[in-house]
Amino acid sequence: MIDVAVVGGGPAGLTAANYLRRFHRSCLVLDSGKSRARWIPESNNCPGFPGGVSGDELLARLRRQAAAAEVPIETATVERIVRASDGDGFVVHAGERSWRARMVMIATGLRDRLPGDWAEQAMSCGALRLCPICDAFEVSDRHIGVYGHGADIGSHARFLRTFSASVTALPLDGDDGGEEGAAARAEGVRWMDGGTLEFDDGRCVFRCNGKATPFDTVYCFLGFETSVPVDGLALERTRSGEIVVDRHQQTATRGLYAIGDIVGGLNQISVAVGQAAAAATHAHGQLPASPRAAEAA
Repeated sequence: MIDVAVVGGGPAGLTAANYLRRFHRSCLVLDSGKSRARWIPESNNCPGFPGGVSGDELLARLRRQAAAAEVPIETATVERIVRASDGDGFVVHAGERSWRARMVMIATGLRDRLPGDWAEQAMSCGALRLCPICDAFEVSDRHIGVYGHGADIGSHARFLRTFSASVTALPLDGDDGGEEGAAARAEGVRWMDGGTLEFDDGRCVFRCNGKATPFDTVYCFLGFETSVPVDGLALERTRSGEIVVDRHQQTATRGLYAIGDIVGGLNQISVAVGQAAAAATHAHGQLPASPRAAEAA
């Protein structure tokens, strides 16, 4: 029996584990290696990195910090989280392995839907982006495309007008965006007909009505998928699949927490680590007391 099993090795999961170990709690991080943070070529709004930091470098630093606190990390894809048969805590299953924990923190994040198998290469060079809150400042005054279903991209295009006078909506389905689309056009957003997005020679190109239009960068809004491997546990989720939590990041099941992008709200590293700190501190307070023994003379 360990105190807390943390499912997910991204910024939220690693931060929570670091806090827990510094509370002298036993914990384990189960990491599938698919943190959403790994897509980040360079983040310039992550606190404490004035020169920017890549997602891979940030994860590496967080792992080193966790290692310094002696956080054990296992490579595993969790398939099921269930209540223990005797009602005391949970059992976390990954393939033929399983772990028993008094509490569990779900930090599995989101999986973005991407426009093609070229997306990773396009993101690595900044031609394709996913989060304007994170990095639109870096493309201020550039030619920006906003790709997705017409009904979904109007508000995003309007937000990006803060950063550039040249913003073009690229609806894959040709939808005019309804009221949000009309509002975007009123604010100077160019709205194209339906077409396809491609990646060619380091740039994203939108093909529409036989014409190929290149962009300095394109923001993609195709939604996301979530994976919450709970079985038989009370869990409330939003319409889009994110987990609903209380102010301590606890779900409808006592002892089961959710942190990071899997929780509805602002998907930012700074938010994720704040949620992790809150959840770990609350969990520590709810666990059985563990007074420190006096050192032997």
